[in-house]
This record gives sequence, C-alpha cells and structure tokens, in this order.
Amino acid sequence: MMPYLLAFAAGAMLYVVIEELVPEASEGEHSNLGTVGFAAGFALMMVLDVLLG
Repeated sequence: MMPYLLAFAAGAMLYVVIEELVPEASEGEHSNLGTVGFAAGFALMMVLDVLLG
C-alpha cells in the first residue's frame, strides 16, 4: 500500500506546486486547464520514459 500512498502524495505535491507557484496557470476562466495539461504532459513523459528507456 505504501507505493500507492507515495504516488498520491507526489501527485498532490505537483498539483500544489502548479496551482500556487505558477500564477499564470490559475488565471482566467479555465483555471484548471493549465493544471490538467501539465499533469497530462507529465504522465505522457513518464510513460515514454518507461517504454523507450
């Protein structure tokens, strides 16, 4: 169960960093779009790293 809890904690930390430290990501009407885009891009890069590495 520990790996899942650590993965959740890492995801929560990424969310907080993007929402709080990058002010442009939370501006405007569609404020979650930047956060979701970052998360999707990060997940894609991790999948490509595992598949191609």
